[in-house]
Amino acid sequence: MNNTNSKKLVNLKRNTEFRRVYKYGYSAADKYLVIYKLKSGSDLVRVGFTISKKLGKAVVRNKIKRKLKEICRLNVEKFDAGYDYVIIARIPARECTYKQLEYSVFNVLKKLKKNRR
Repeated sequence: MNNTNSKKLVNLKRNTEFRRVYKYGYSAADKYLVIYKLKSGSDLVRVGFTISKKLGKAVVRNKIKRKLKEICRLNVEKFDAGYDYVIIARIPARECTYKQLEYSVFNVLKKLKKNRR
């Protein structure tokens, strides 16, 4: 199924990219997530994920990361094109359902749009 929206979702992978978003970007948060946002200069939506070892063992961390990736992939139109995002899961995200995480992502993105620089 082809999406009529031209936005493309790409993963951030390099440590330098993450550090640049942390240093120069701005953030918003709620109980489950923190999202950093930084203008990138391209027409892509680039997203990186940070899941700390404090959340649990690898199985738990990967499960959270898979949920977040799927939420971002299915809702790429809610992200602003030309920006890099870093999504950080907080400890209470361990007990989150998919729907709770999805609501949290949308809620924090709304806060980011209000705090737009």
